Amino acid sequence: MIEVGALRALRSVAALGTLARAAEELGFTASAVSQQIKRLERQVGVPVLAPAGRGVVLTPAGQAIADMALEVFQALERCAEAAKSVSAGAPRGTLRVVAFSTAIRGLLAPVVASPAYPELRVEVTEQDPAEALRSVGAGTADLALVHDADGLPPSPRPPSLAQRWVHTDVGDVVVSRTHPLARLDTPLDEAALAGHAWVTSPPGTVCHQWFRRLFAHAPAEPDVRHLVDDFATQLSLVASGQVVALVPRLARPPLGEDLIARPLRRPPKREVHAAWRRSAEASPAIRAVLAELGPAPGH
Repeated sequence: MIEVGALRALRSVAALGTLARAAEELGFTASAVSQQIKRLERQVGVPVLAPAGRGVVLTPAGQAIADMALEVFQALERCAEAAKSVSAGAPRGTLRVVAFSTAIRGLLAPVVASPAYPELRVEVTEQDPAEALRSVGAGTADLALVHDADGLPPSPRPPSLAQRWVHTDVGDVVVSRTHPLARLDTPLDEAALAGHAWVTSPPGTVCHQWFRRLFAHAPAEPDVRHLVDDFATQLSLVASGQVVALVPRLARPPLGEDLIARPLRRPPKREVHAAWRRSAEASPAIRAVLAELGPAPGH
């Protein structure tokens, strides 16, 4: 009979293209993954991998097995979750959650600290949305928090994953209480922001994209003094009174007495969703964490 571990190794190799990367994802050595693949080939009697440059590809037989393996994993997971759901009902065990950094700070940290489910251990790993969805699909994580990057197309979601909205994150401008912008009592527009110096996240980040959109139609380039990825460090520079920052609310630590957040007339936004395998729909742990995270569908 084909071993479940060998099926999982084959699907990981198919997704990542090398034994080494599959081993890293699965938490094994490359040698152990290679042995699993060899056992699978002995069990089915045909090769399932073929060399391709520095990596490997699935043979037609290997692809057929990998395609069918998803149904096997889903059936096994449904069996396990059904057993859990008809037990005492209290979430227990370990739930592996992957999420982007600001969702960890603003959404997951209170859940991890919640005393509501004392037998549930929540393990959190920081991953970007595309990687997080792949981890859940591959079975190396149970639940993901992802975002749509302010209207940009979200990472493709496999049909095997379910998804639910949990939060809308909004960006505000944070300034020192002595800064001229702190005295304005209306939402800030492009004219109000012109001429001020900034600290912002580096290019390539979602928050830098937010920042660039603020000045998309401005006649002059904004005065960017500092590029800093850490928001707490950004706020320490803002406290000097010489620069201002665009900070997502999820990423914002308590501002204290020296700083104030000013809303924007057209604030950048991103929708945050939770994603999980449909085969784990009955999981008491997933249901418990989703309940802690916030609104159900129909928000």
